[in-house]
Amino acid sequence: MYPINDREYLKICADIATAMSISLSSAKKKVEIKISKSGSTTIEEKRKIAKDLLSGCQFDKANGKSSVKIFDELMETLEENDNFLVED
Repeated sequence: MYPINDREYLKICADIATAMSISLSSAKKKVEIKISKSGSTTIEEKRKIAKDLLSGCQFDKANGKSSVKIFDELMETLEENDNFLVED
């Protein structure tokens, strides 16, 4: 998929990146995957998909399901397993 250089689209992707605490390129990739699954062709359809993803991120963040909080919960250790390491 070729890069989309629409200012409004890029602004929405930047807002998604901020809401999810990820890089802009990762946010754009998330949106592009959804766009490719839906088969959207016009910039208006692509903006709508990006806005839908942004509203979902904002909803999750408002309800305490932000990616940062989920990551923090995953990184917590149990008291008895503080020194446990998994080796490859």
